[in-house]
Amino acid sequence: MFRYFVELGYDGEAYSGWQRQLNAISVQQVIEETLSKVLRLPAVTVLGSGRTDAGVHARKQVMHLDLPVEVKRPQEWIRRLNVALPQDIVLKNIRPVAPDAHARFGAELRAYEYWLSQVPDPFLRGRAHFLYQPLDFEAMNTASECLLGNQDFESFSKVHTDVNHFMCNVSRAEWKSSGQDLWVFYISADRFLRGMVRAIVGTLLQVGLSKITILQFEEIVASKSRKKAGQNAPACGLYLTEVKYPESLYVLNQQS
Repeated sequence: MFRYFVELGYDGEAYSGWQRQLNAISVQQVIEETLSKVLRLPAVTVLGSGRTDAGVHARKQVMHLDLPVEVKRPQEWIRRLNVALPQDIVLKNIRPVAPDAHARFGAELRAYEYWLSQVPDPFLRGRAHFLYQPLDFEAMNTASECLLGNQDFESFSKVHTDVNHFMCNVSRAEWKSSGQDLWVFYISADRFLRGMVRAIVGTLLQVGLSKITILQFEEIVASKSRKKAGQNAPACGLYLTEVKYPESLYVLNQQS
């Protein structure tokens, strides 16, 4: 068997999330069924770098899969599958990796963006969260600074999640203006807990609306209590934008 990493992007609006589910359509299910049909294989299983929730988008998701034959023409392989996939899922490239390379556990950094618009925009429907009240972004950025570093983020994790610990090393957390009335929250870390980014954004919005202070935000982080944090921000504004791996996982590049 040959193992590959495949980079892809998708608009998550029509899907129940990345992971295959029993009673709802997922990105993983659509990809696996398409691979099986196009490659004429009885079953193909893919594993993503992380499980994005229903309605969450990805500019760069990475999955690994094992194939019984070597992919000789990677760009042609990508083109064939993109023709068969729905237009809201796009494969971007495929690279051979070591047999034990793992899309989830091998990642050394992940990055997300959260889009917030303060004016109605039909072209951002389903792709940004609309919030029209004035926000104190300076206070939100000051509060974001306490997220940096290696610490426990249980306050922002979904409850009853299957993890051994809640430690994450956050290397970036800041709001930046991205044009008139559009703001983007950038956050990067070695790993993320389920629901973590949306819970952080939802709580930072409470700071921006002056419903809690910067000190109270810091206390919420330290409390390790999901009940004290704010509600999850809507999924539509969240994008997985980067997944990085050590170069040592990749084997010699193939030619197109």
